[in-house]
Amino acid sequence: MASRPGAFSSTLRAQPEKCRVLVVDDSAVARLVVQRIINETDRFAVAGQAASAQEAFDKLDSIAVDLIILDIEMPGMDGIEAIPHLLRRSGDAPILVVSSHCREDAEASVQAMAMGASDIILKPENRGLTERFAKSLKNKMIRLTDPDAAAKEAHVEISDPEPLHLAPKPAEGHPVRCLAIGASTGGIHALSTFFAALPRDLDMPIFVTQHLPPDFIVYFARQLKLITGRDTFPARDGQRVKAGEVLVAPGDAHLTVRDTDGYVRIVFSDERTPGGFRPSVDPMLSSVARVYGADAVGVVLTGMGRDGADGAKELADAGGELLVQDRASSVIWGMPGAVAAQNIANLIAPPPELAAYVDERARTFGWR
Repeated sequence: MASRPGAFSSTLRAQPEKCRVLVVDDSAVARLVVQRIINETDRFAVAGQAASAQEAFDKLDSIAVDLIILDIEMPGMDGIEAIPHLLRRSGDAPILVVSSHCREDAEASVQAMAMGASDIILKPENRGLTERFAKSLKNKMIRLTDPDAAAKEAHVEISDPEPLHLAPKPAEGHPVRCLAIGASTGGIHALSTFFAALPRDLDMPIFVTQHLPPDFIVYFARQLKLITGRDTFPARDGQRVKAGEVLVAPGDAHLTVRDTDGYVRIVFSDERTPGGFRPSVDPMLSSVARVYGADAVGVVLTGMGRDGADGAKELADAGGELLVQDRASSVIWGMPGAVAAQNIANLIAPPPELAAYVDERARTFGWR
């Protein structure tokens, strides 16, 4: 938890073990709802409230916080513009964006996560969903502030040092015929930094599974296109895979690939997965292992839980290469940690270094 002398009210001094939350929303009603939910918990306390970005900056000059809950639409500087300033002033406290299902809010929320926000939570569309919202908010707050919770879900011992044993490199000579990337909490920002370091002339097909609500996928693909400078689309069932395209898993099905009629095609799947995610990283990596084998590179970025760990094992068994994000640069080292714990990762590093490795391998052995 954050610590800053003289930063706490007398109430918070009596409960220093609680995570301190700053609620930033121009709606007094919304702030009250969030405050009530936080007050129902034993592990969180409202350290401050702000109705604008500037008010939030002023608060952060005098209080320390462990988490920021942020609305996007506010008078003056909006939430997206405020994110870099909030991160700097708070010492990189995770930011949870509160978003509605509407088009404008969905697009803005994806942009916010590309800027460094850690996760999103959807506003309830009616009063009947308030209880579900409260439960989701509490769960996300715990996940973003408690590394032990993430580790427990991923079956990784957080007290252990980051695994330093790396799997042997695949046999030399294999081109990079595809890149398959899985991510969850904090993943959009991690993807941004990964693609910023990946040269645009590498035109192997790229598959991306990011845990997001279905309504957000179109805007995620659009944002990813801006970030990558590549043709980026939500995948379509049955479409032929082409070099140079980035295909994004839909929000309500798994993206898998199959070799049919001499071509690799996208096949949607609705199979049940151990983690219950849809889309899930596991089916994507499993299918990539079957189709591309040793010519595939799988990348697992920040995220809660262990989605991708089973598929990564299949890819490793097929001779493919596994690259995972390191703990220090991850918002939550659940998904990458679960892969690393199996000692099948060929590289554990921040996203830019993972991209640099893909570039080096592709230029050494080719890509297509």
